[in-house]
Amino acid sequence: MGIGYALTEEVRIIAGEIANTAFSTYLLPMSLDMPEIHWVIVEDQEPTGPFGVKGVGEPALIPTAAADALGVRFYELPLTLEKVVGMLQSPERQGAG
Repeated sequence: MGIGYALTEEVRIIAGEIANTAFSTYLLPMSLDMPEIHWVIVEDQEPTGPFGVKGVGEPALIPTAAADALGVRFYELPLTLEKVVGMLQSPERQGAG
């Protein structure tokens, strides 16, 4: 879910209406698009959650799109190859390094 949010999913709005309303035009990552994931079960209670429980799904997605591996900040999702290359080749980026 986080990888789709960061890299492929884009709601296109034209004249105030969603233009890509079908899964044929709204790109979602498929199982073959996913990297190998290593997970760890943390078995301790969350004192602020009901009965000590904590979220498993969506809390892990929050930092995915915010990853800053290139030392460049992006303010628009999804991150496409063209956006990344354009930012890395931008005059502001060239002067900063």
